[in-house]
Amino acid sequence: MRRPAESFPPGGHELDPERLGDHVDRLYRAAWALCGSREDAEDLVQETYARVLARPRLVRREDDLAYLLRALRNTFLAGRRSAKARTTHVPLDEELDRRGAARPLEPDEVAEQRRVYAAIAELPEQFRDAIVAVDVVGLSYREAARALRAPEGTVTSRLWRAREQVAEAHG
Repeated sequence: MRRPAESFPPGGHELDPERLGDHVDRLYRAAWALCGSREDAEDLVQETYARVLARPRLVRREDDLAYLLRALRNTFLAGRRSAKARTTHVPLDEELDRRGAARPLEPDEVAEQRRVYAAIAELPEQFRDAIVAVDVVGLSYREAARALRAPEGTVTSRLWRAREQVAEAHG
């Protein structure tokens, strides 16, 4: 049952389940960066959507993508806390999922992308969250700051450090 618009706080709205599909690709990339594995990323996105769709959600002063990114991150952290023993997934020798790719990726580009996602997954949480929000999902610094509930300057410095660490790990 949808709430009347006048019952929302200023700038707030109910998350529209019909529009959630608009964000699947970006959330999948974010999940992959968080998990470091395609298979775990698919499971994480699915679990996040299941939780979000379980009941109506009120989104305050932010866009749906920022809300979903925070929900994805919280689902990821909750899963890590509850997992007593994680199994290690070995990526299959499949081609990288090409959603959103303008052209087919060359094998060396696929390998490069996998190394970068793996390096992002190894970052400390605060740096990983910043790089996922800005570089993987494509949020602006302001949107990322709102989604991560951190000052914009903090997101900027964490992003810089995250990029440095990925470059060192990758280089």
